[in-house]
Amino acid sequence: MPDEYAATMLNLMAFQKIKTTDIKEIALCSTVAPMIAIFTELLQNYLNISPLIVGPGVKTGIRIRMDNPREVGADRIVNTVAGYKLYGGPTIVVDIGTATTFDTISKEGDYIGGAIAPGLGIASEALFSRTAALPRIPLTHPLKAIGTNTVAAMQSGVMFGYAGLVEGVVSRIEKELGEKATVIGTGGYGAIVARETSVINIVNPDITLIGLRMIYQMNQG
Repeated sequence: MPDEYAATMLNLMAFQKIKTTDIKEIALCSTVAPMIAIFTELLQNYLNISPLIVGPGVKTGIRIRMDNPREVGADRIVNTVAGYKLYGGPTIVVDIGTATTFDTISKEGDYIGGAIAPGLGIASEALFSRTAALPRIPLTHPLKAIGTNTVAAMQSGVMFGYAGLVEGVVSRIEKELGEKATVIGTGGYGAIVARETSVINIVNPDITLIGLRMIYQMNQG
């Protein structure tokens, strides 16, 4: 409920010594439609602010060249905006979180598509929940590929496996582009996977928030 989220948010703000009156404007994006309504109500009731919601009709400065542009998640659009504005094109933003997404921006600054794979956490949790003998594991840097116990073997398979996934998808995208691209790693597991592969050129954990701010600024006035 909005009030429950407000209790958490206001406590965190108080801990950071941020007053509600310090916040003048808000932008948000979400791929979960019910959460947009919940947070809009929260922000209106507790901060007296109607947020800018990234979606159809909002200026982004990016042409979306997809079969159906409305299918592209708001988070992917936000990543694309920041990726191109910060690093130019062609650029591939690899967001390694709940899902692993690859967003491709052309040299001209167009969003031309990408790929979606299950996230690291989902894969690891599936091993635990769908098998009888495998434990839940921490997703950390494996010491070597040949694990000498079950946990080490699972960490090797998941972490090195996802590094290989990133390398393979990026290689295929660049082949279709016909040139090398700047590859940006982000998301909760972006920095961890970047340690295991040289294909990620830059790690920017805040690219989604940066893109959200950029879109907000574009839509002022």
